[in-house]
Amino acid sequence: MTDLYEPTSRTTATRNRGRMHYDRARAHAILDEAYDCSVAFVVDGQPRALPTLHVRVGETLYLHASTGGRLGLIAREGGASVCVSVTLLDGLVFARSQFNHSANYRSLVALGTARLVTNDTEKSAAMTALVEKTGPGRAAESRPPTTREMASTAVLALPLTEVSVRVRAGDVIDEPEDEGLPHWAGVLPMRTVAGPPGPAAGVRQPTPFYLAGAPASPWHTAAPLRGRHVALEPLAPSHVDGLLTALADDEVWQFLPSPRPQERAAMAELVEQAERERWAGQRVAWAQCDPHTGEVLGMTSYHDIDPARRALGIGHTVLGRRWWRTGVNTEAKLLLLERAFEQLGAERVFWYTDIRNERSQRAIARLGASRDGLIRRHRLRPDGTWRDSVLFAMTREEWPGARERLEARLAAGGGASE
Repeated sequence: MTDLYEPTSRTTATRNRGRMHYDRARAHAILDEAYDCSVAFVVDGQPRALPTLHVRVGETLYLHASTGGRLGLIAREGGASVCVSVTLLDGLVFARSQFNHSANYRSLVALGTARLVTNDTEKSAAMTALVEKTGPGRAAESRPPTTREMASTAVLALPLTEVSVRVRAGDVIDEPEDEGLPHWAGVLPMRTVAGPPGPAAGVRQPTPFYLAGAPASPWHTAAPLRGRHVALEPLAPSHVDGLLTALADDEVWQFLPSPRPQERAAMAELVEQAERERWAGQRVAWAQCDPHTGEVLGMTSYHDIDPARRALGIGHTVLGRRWWRTGVNTEAKLLLLERAFEQLGAERVFWYTDIRNERSQRAIARLGASRDGLIRRHRLRPDGTWRDSVLFAMTREEWPGARERLEARLAAGGGASE
């Protein structure tokens, strides 16, 4: 097998030949990146084109169809003659003249006869590959199709033999006489970006890490952390009921920027908001739980995460009143600081707290942080008034001493920082 597909009369360009390519690696990359394609075929002498899902396995392109659909029915009779196209849009090109407006793109066309996959083993493997394309590991975290579901699904296999790739990349191409025109010209980059996932009703599991667009940086990953007094688990819908019970105290929420959730729906929205902020790279949230019983005690977060400057904040901390002065908060902060400085390589960790919250200010100071200043009119309170925030911070150089003091405090019985 060569590195190139052999051009045919159907895949040879008649114009703009410089954009046509036949290398396998580029073709494979386009097919693997794209999530949808269009398959064209003929029905009763008339052209049809359908959007469908696809997955490449080696030199075979598998297409998803229905056994009762036209494409599936045609494929039963010795295969379906098809033309598959996939396009990835990379940018819009604005020229000074309307004629020279264009687009940057990567596209692929594959032609041939698609056969209906009838072998159960091959069909099952293709279906698994389709699911795995949505996220590596997804097949193991979902129910396999039943016999009835498999029977209603058609899978077509198209050998990748007659393939061409067309690519346009680069800047504006204007006519020389147009270059002096007083019109803006340039390229507007385009890309597909996954938004924050919206869990279905009743879902209690955390969002899977493999979802397309999920923050992959360890700075944005809520790695499980465990101590003697507290276990920090990635915040998930399964913690909603426990949070509602543990935090059912107005005093707990007195100085926080959001009011106490009175109902389950409001607490669920708070957890979902934390997930949306994680997806946006703004926050990573944990549930604070009893390491022995799993009981939910509260929640805490990294926020204002800045990997470039190697800094982050610790906040959005809400702990049930029952666990004040028990060592839970001290150990939770120790675990978070240890991860920040020793695993992520942070240079600075900081805290914001309401100027009226003297208890919080004393607790943060006892962690070993220094008071760095006051930020006036920093945040809005739930009642609509402006909050002045006290800023505390700890640097990498201050961390070893702070760690020694916190460990000693925990060993002595530990609730002094609550």
